[in-house]
Amino acid sequence: MPIRILPEHIASQIAAGEVIERPASVVKELVENALDAGADRITIETLGAGKRLIAVTDNGAGIPRDELGLAVSRHATSKLSRAEDLFQIATLGFRGEALASIGSVSRLTVEARTAGSEAGARLRVDGGALGEVSEVGMPTGTRITVQDLFYNVPARLKFLKTDTTERRNIEALVTRYALAYPDVRWKLAMEGKSALQTSGNGNRREVLAGLYGVEVAKQMLAVEFLEGGYHIHGFISPISLTRANRREITVFVNGRWIRDTAVTAAVIRAYHTLLMVGRFPIVVLFLELPPETVDVNVHPAKAEVRFREADMVFSRVQRAVKRALLAYSPVPALDARSWWGAAQPDTQEEIDPAWAMSAEIPTIAPPDEEISQPRIDIHTGAGNEGERLPLLRLVGQVAGTYLIAEGPDGLYLIDQHAAHERVLFEALMAQQAQDQVSSQALLSPVNVALPPDKARLLEDQLPELAGLGFQVEPFGPNTYTVRAIPALLVGGDPAGALYALVEEFEEDETPLAAAREAQVTARVCKRMAVKGGQTLSPEEQSALLRGLERCQSPRTCPHGRPTMIHLSADLLERQFGRRGAR
Repeated sequence: MPIRILPEHIASQIAAGEVIERPASVVKELVENALDAGADRITIETLGAGKRLIAVTDNGAGIPRDELGLAVSRHATSKLSRAEDLFQIATLGFRGEALASIGSVSRLTVEARTAGSEAGARLRVDGGALGEVSEVGMPTGTRITVQDLFYNVPARLKFLKTDTTERRNIEALVTRYALAYPDVRWKLAMEGKSALQTSGNGNRREVLAGLYGVEVAKQMLAVEFLEGGYHIHGFISPISLTRANRREITVFVNGRWIRDTAVTAAVIRAYHTLLMVGRFPIVVLFLELPPETVDVNVHPAKAEVRFREADMVFSRVQRAVKRALLAYSPVPALDARSWWGAAQPDTQEEIDPAWAMSAEIPTIAPPDEEISQPRIDIHTGAGNEGERLPLLRLVGQVAGTYLIAEGPDGLYLIDQHAAHERVLFEALMAQQAQDQVSSQALLSPVNVALPPDKARLLEDQLPELAGLGFQVEPFGPNTYTVRAIPALLVGGDPAGALYALVEEFEEDETPLAAAREAQVTARVCKRMAVKGGQTLSPEEQSALLRGLERCQSPRTCPHGRPTMIHLSADLLERQFGRRGAR
């Protein structure tokens, strides 16, 4: 085929594909333009998850009437004048591609008024075709309206995610910028409903409280690190406050939200050995570096950067986070009494693992049924999954984490957390299979505040949660009230269960079905099960052991982790030299 120059409108649509990937990309470009214009009030409105309408209004400097045509032209910008400026960029935008790219794949309207103008000006762009500039009455600032996104490139619409996902992406983006710019008054409305609103008083912890709830905001630890021209500040969560994924590790570099695996790895490294496997902190971190040490011109959407001193950045981020963790979370001293079997207090206020549920666990086989005992390799934990346990005699608890039990063929070391997960899981799944999940109303309903994107996600799943035994109702902006939970989980943490549900919905947004119910139930049971380090009374230990014996698959938790290690009598005799090695 002969080589030819592409028509201008096709070239523009191809270029737009690098900058405008989804509705959230449009919001990002328009919000960054508003911030660069000096706005301290920014309002975002969306309809149809941003595909039908995105409108961003600000009170910034505005655009002069005679520059409106230039503003929507490709490679037209007020932020660069020479090539050298690329290496010391202090603004969020600089390429001059945003409005041109948006206008080529939507019906774009730009309305702007500068401080010295008697009236504003309006310009419409339809699929890249410019209209005439007209006069409009409006206050100082800019209002940009994007309608029918990707109407002229329908193939792009097919690759967008569900409306729920697209709304979550928009909410997550605006949430991040609200944290980065607390002195800006933000307002986000989606489908006619308010999703986010901040006061703009500059108090970042107040913004945290509005997004995550007062309790979470109070727990967040402040980071303040200044060294060699690097200023690293923000908030990190203590080791007791974690999430199931890295999504809530947010990093800004010189006011720009970025995705950087090295910086994220430095944060996680600082928490090394302090968090359980598979748990991640909540982090909002701001890096302020000399502009000449950061190259932001490496990604069309400006979502990635390169550091001139990458190793130095990694090291200083890790030290900043680690220093904050040690300052606020010193290593506790060990209580020697716990090592020497001191009498435990009679009160059970520390935990309430709802051991009464053991009476409700359905008996899978008659107690007198003979059950064969599979062998498990001590190193791999492999065994015949699904085979039942023999009757075990409880010996006791060690390190507040493991139960010791004796069976007819040796010793069993049982992880109490994993075992309780399995017991709760099988009990709940049995009730769900019979459509007999019983709920227990809470004496004091629990209010749970969620970030805007997670609140919308939970709202879409409320009817399905009722089938799992949860009664959850909206209670104010981004806040929900838990009024009832499955009866088997009474005594656990309702707020923790709700967070576990949201985390599961984040990873798989398909409506709840039989296959997903097991995943959701497993996630909730993991959060509600007793934890390692919790001292259990002899009665609680025994109840857990009996519940595990009745399970169909007692040797692993619902996530596949072993619940026990079996040390056969034969192995013990050989280890103590009572038999010759084989």
